Amino acid sequence: MIYLVEHFYSIQGEGKYTGTPSVFFRFGGCNLKCEGFGCVEEFDGKRIVGCDTVYAVDKAFLKNWTEIKKADELIHILKSYNLDFDVDVVFTGGEPLLYANDEICTEFLEYLYINNHRVTFETNATVKVDFEKNKLYKNFIYALSVKLANSHESYTKRIKPDVIASIAENGKEAFFKFSIDKDSISIELDDEIDEIVSYAPNLDVYCMPLGGSKKEVEENTPALIEYCKEKGYKFSDRLHIRVWDSNKGV
Repeated sequence: MIYLVEHFYSIQGEGKYTGTPSVFFRFGGCNLKCEGFGCVEEFDGKRIVGCDTVYAVDKAFLKNWTEIKKADELIHILKSYNLDFDVDVVFTGGEPLLYANDEICTEFLEYLYINNHRVTFETNATVKVDFEKNKLYKNFIYALSVKLANSHESYTKRIKPDVIASIAENGKEAFFKFSIDKDSISIELDDEIDEIVSYAPNLDVYCMPLGGSKKEVEENTPALIEYCKEKGYKFSDRLHIRVWDSNKGV
């Protein structure tokens, strides 16, 4: 069984495929909390702090998640959008690779692959995939959203060199996607990104402004653009937040 938090049809708002029409499946559960990102959700009288999708991370929200017991349920959801082209499909979360070995997940992925859907995993790159056992995973794209010190997660939890290198080597395509606020731009940030990138030096590097609201994204954008210009990295907007000022259902 896997947990589905939400699904929606929108455009990809981040990274290499920004602007591409995509169906998103947001799965519940994560191995990180990222409380340093400072996004707050109120639920059942509790104040929960984490990333901008904390509602898909913290198990306090579990009763709002949908139990998926067979792949046909996910296939039915995809078909319900009645799209007459092979739309991109994005697995996000939470951390979707927590379900990599689940038969429901692999059966759904087999359907997507056979039916020519381009699939992207938005992952924190800390969960190892056995690409030899599950060769299917070699056909997909991986947006490696490796967490930086501003997440307030411990180094050993958020940086897994072997996982980064394995995904870069075995995935059909991969790229780095870092969340950066203006106050984190420093020599220490340079050193941290340089180290992470060294584990997969041939991948493109995208930097996107940290924030769960349009206001936060806009506040962090100018300094980050200058940083990208200085370092030669690619700037990634967070188009869905800039347009809709929300990170749910868009």
